[in-house]
Amino acid sequence: MTTSIGTQDRTSAAGQDSTGPVGYSLPLSPSGESAMLTPPPWHFSGEVVMVDYRVDPDAARRFLPPGLEPGADPGAAAAVFATWQWCSQDGAELTDPGRCQFGEFLILLSCEFEGRPMARCPYAWVDQAVPMMRGWVQGMPKQFAVIHQSRPVMAGKAGSRLAPGGRFDGTLTVHGRRVVEASVTVEGATDQPPVLHDVPLAHTLIFPEWISSDEGPQPKLVASEVSDVEFSTILAGSGELTFFGGLGEDFQALAPLETVAGHVFSYGETLHGGWLLSDY
Repeated sequence: MTTSIGTQDRTSAAGQDSTGPVGYSLPLSPSGESAMLTPPPWHFSGEVVMVDYRVDPDAARRFLPPGLEPGADPGAAAAVFATWQWCSQDGAELTDPGRCQFGEFLILLSCEFEGRPMARCPYAWVDQAVPMMRGWVQGMPKQFAVIHQSRPVMAGKAGSRLAPGGRFDGTLTVHGRRVVEASVTVEGATDQPPVLHDVPLAHTLIFPEWISSDEGPQPKLVASEVSDVEFSTILAGSGELTFFGGLGEDFQALAPLETVAGHVFSYGETLHGGWLLSDY
């Protein structure tokens, strides 16, 4: 059961809630246990299929907000498929696989903040509601889609082993339309994590204006605070990546000019919250 949220005693002498319903997120309830999101930290363990590729540097630059500059390799990008399992600090979600598992696809672009290498995620999709909302809290632009990804097999012939020659695929379907396909064919192990999966992500925290205001939405450039980062053995090889169109010209501008490499690995981290890089 989710722990209720609060920093003070919320119960009156009569035993009734004195401040109304509470929660880390909507929906609020008397104890806070109905909140869609539990408070961080959140733990993640995932299986990743990733294709490093090159994008038009000018197109990538147009996706960088004030405060971010192109990275040392301004055309570097990555397409990442991942199947995740997550839990709150008490691990309660792990008893309910339908709740703690989700698929994800995202694009990463190389960038820098005050000379520090980072990555920018201009697009992301997930297949469950909770990680989508959690992304919005982080400033991560998550949308809803259908995501499929190959899984390694330990027995039988209905899949690939985590070994040279193994092939791993991912597909993204948005509004019933196939829009991205990726595949990685393993050639061997490497000691180096993929660069864009081993740097902080810089997001834009912004919420649409709902209550009239002279100021309007105030975007903030933020990054996530993570710990306990862990990579499994990283398998590298060739990668293939295809964008089929259907998501508009902005997304299609990030289509691959060429692929560079593919990676398959397991990854884990703990997400604690965010920190402010700058106000726009």
